[in-house]
Order: sequence, then C-alpha cells, then structure tokens
Amino acid sequence: MAFSFDYTVGQAFFRDAFVPFKDANVSIASSPVLYGLSVYTVFSVNWNDVEKKHYAFRLKDHYKRLVNSSAIMDFNKFATAWPYERFEATMRELIARNAVAIAGEDVLVRVTVFVDALIAGTKIHDLPQSLSAYVYPMGQILPRAGVNVCVSSWTHGSDNVIPSRAKVNGGYANNSLIKNEAILNGYDDAIVLDAQGRVTEATVANIFIVRDGVLITPGVSTDLLEGITRASVIAIARDAGIPVEERAVDRTELYIADEAFISGSSARITPIMSVDKRPMGGAAVSAAGVAAAVPGPITKLISEKYEAAQRGTDSGKWVAWRMEI
Repeated sequence: MAFSFDYTVGQAFFRDAFVPFKDANVSIASSPVLYGLSVYTVFSVNWNDVEKKHYAFRLKDHYKRLVNSSAIMDFNKFATAWPYERFEATMRELIARNAVAIAGEDVLVRVTVFVDALIAGTKIHDLPQSLSAYVYPMGQILPRAGVNVCVSSWTHGSDNVIPSRAKVNGGYANNSLIKNEAILNGYDDAIVLDAQGRVTEATVANIFIVRDGVLITPGVSTDLLEGITRASVIAIARDAGIPVEERAVDRTELYIADEAFISGSSARITPIMSVDKRPMGGAAVSAAGVAAAVPGPITKLISEKYEAAQRGTDSGKWVAWRMEI
C-alpha cells in the first residue's frame, strides 16, 4: 500500500514517552510477541478542508473500548493508570507532534495496551502493562468503490475462546487466515460465520444488509466486535427514518439482500458488490463474473452522512462525536 506520508519517520508514544517511531519497539521475548497479549483500538482523525483542521472521531468511545478490552483480558492496571483525561491529552499531543506531516490528510491512530513483561509465560494478572500509539495514513484497506467477497470456510472464534468484543491482537490470527483464504481465491475480503452458521462480520469490519428497505446487522451476541462505526451507522440510519434490525442473519440472506456494506474505522462504509460471485441486488456483472461497483441508495445515504459526521460538515448534527484537534 502506497502511503501519502512516511509514518516511520514520525513521532510515536511508547510506554511513558514520545519517541521516534523507529525506537518504539518491544523485545522478541515479550508477552505481546510470544502470546499476543495486547489489545488495541484504531480511531480516525479526519480533515475538514473548509475549516483547515482535524477532528478526531468518537475518541471517548474508543477509550471506553480499550478499557473494556483490558478488563476482559484482565489487564487490571490500565484503567487506573490511564484515566480518560490523560488518554485524551496524550492523543492530542501525539497528533500535534505529527501535525506538519499529516496536514490536509485523513489519518488513523492505533493505540495498543500490552503486557510489558519478558518470558512471563501465559500469565496476565498484575504483570506490567504499557501503552503505545502511532499515527499513520488512512489509505485503503479495501477498494472504496466496492468489494467482492466470499463466505469463508473458516469459522469465527467464539466469545468463550477469544472474545471478539475485546480487540485482542492475538485473536486476529483467525482473521488473518480468513483474509488470506479470500485473497488467494480472488476475493477482496470474506464474511465469516459462527459455529451455528450465522453471519458474524468481515475480517476487520462489521456487516450490514438491506432487505425491503430495512437495514439489518447481526446482533452483538453473534461473536462480533461491537464496532464504533457500527453504532454510528445504526444511529445515523434511525435518525434518517430507516428501520434497523439487530438480529441473527443467515448466510442465504446475503444472497438475496438488496444492498450490503461493511463498516469500520479503516474500511469506513464500503459497499459489497457480490457475495460468492452472486451480485448484490441491482448490480451489473462483467464478463469476468465480477459485480460492478454500484452502491445502493441506503448504502450511499449512510456513507455520505457518516463522512459528514466525521469531517464536521453535518451542520452540527453529530457534534458530540467529534473532538477538534
């Protein structure tokens, strides 16, 4: 992926200090490397070209997710060591230290809480815990115009194995196998089923489908991440008068949906053009069997309103979600 600025020469936050990105490293004998014992969140910082300023999107919600993920993993020192006020001040300073490089750009900030111990085995409780964060370009993890996806042969990890509502770095081995299979088979991404055969999410994004004018997404008990973008989409849709259902979704509903899209801080709102080479309702199909990128009306409306909420061009509608930088 080609980036518009070189984040590797910027400033990062590591343990308790701002350091050059190249110096923010953990040992090969550390718990995050050996056992994946870390949790993270990624929040967007979006450029308003009229006001010439950045807005961080739903920072308090991302902080809360870090706290919840840490609680699930018994990283029992994080919440006390990092009250929200300290977290916000640190994120503000991190962005400010990289401000020259990122001016005019949409960027992401990845924040990680990790067990900061060497050769500690699989223990967690009361071990040292540290925080790291860095800024990097938004880029495109998926084609913004639309994606062709498959239903993965892999099963989504369950809440009683590695909980999806905690963003555990080690748990993304499951997601990586799913993504790898999809790419090798010529797809952009994959939709994953749980052990009961119900739809969960994509590899790094939640999924929505539209049937008969109703926006539908799997419920939060379906082994999925309780996405902050997902919550934003639901709020935007309801405000726009679009009926929303959070419920179990069957695989076959993907094949007969009128529209579908995936949502996430990195994916934003990305239309799904086909599932298992079956075009989404109304999509054209090329000679190669690939659906043309024609997002449906509800997908388009949600995407436009979500972007306006991020950039602060919504006439103050969702001002509580934004923090001016």
